[in-house]
Amino acid sequence: MKRSKTESITNLLNEFLREQGLETPLNQHRLIESWPKVMGEVINRQTSDLFIKNQTLYVKIKSPALKSDLMMNRTSLVNQLNEAAGAYVISDINFT
Repeated sequence: MKRSKTESITNLLNEFLREQGLETPLNQHRLIESWPKVMGEVINRQTSDLFIKNQTLYVKIKSPALKSDLMMNRTSLVNQLNEAAGAYVISDINFT
């Protein structure tokens, strides 16, 4: 038997997730799970209540000084988090 069209399992799985509407929630979960690795443990301990809404990551910050520092590096953080998630998930971060 000769196969006429073969595809990788990765492509098939991604297509299935997209068709079922699960690709975006999975990417959002990956991004939130990558927060401690990207930010480091010290900053991670100062943050809580991460969630994504309308391509914006919302993060509650305990320290006003840390909030100010992170606001200045927001664009870089967006890029690092999207890269860690392996997809374009967020376009902005809102620190509260």
